[in-house]
Amino acid sequence: MKKSLGAKTILYPTPTLLIGSYDEAGKPNVMTAAWGGVCCSIPPCVAVSLRKATYTYGNMMNRKAFTVNIPSENQVAVVDFFGIASGKKVDKFAVSGWTPVKSDLVDAPFVKECSLVLECRVIHTYEIGLHTQFIGEIMDVKADDSVMDENGKLLPEKVKPFFYAPEDHRYFGMGGELGKAHAIGKSFIKTSG
Repeated sequence: MKKSLGAKTILYPTPTLLIGSYDEAGKPNVMTAAWGGVCCSIPPCVAVSLRKATYTYGNMMNRKAFTVNIPSENQVAVVDFFGIASGKKVDKFAVSGWTPVKSDLVDAPFVKECSLVLECRVIHTYEIGLHTQFIGEIMDVKADDSVMDENGKLLPEKVKPFFYAPEDHRYFGMGGELGKAHAIGKSFIKTSG
């Protein structure tokens, strides 16, 4: 028997993302966001939803660009700091010792310490009540050699992304591989003879 939990923002996993942007003066900023994910294949796009009250919201509206930086499990304390401090009051890069890197493709910085980065230009915004959803076309994905195999294939187990559990405000890491997509479920397909 399932119990009703009501209308809530519970969808697992909820990725922990770092959103990079520049303010009007060109100062780099980064914030932690959990409301985001891939939303289109062609063109490749990602959606990120932010409250208007955030510093990053204004930056993205003005610059029409952002980066999505995927932090690793061992970076959770810095990532949490990026989510609780305001870029209006604090230079988060200076306090954390992390490094903003100017993108050559979009008007936003990415985070050097993150092994996986998506550089995006804003192509749409949608007002959805408390949040505004930014749709960013992915102009490039950059990955450190340390998270790829010898053929340049990305290895999620090396990236070690983690997710946020909104119900009780906790972070969780990634487990091991469960099976091959488009293959593990084939045992349910009946073949006709």
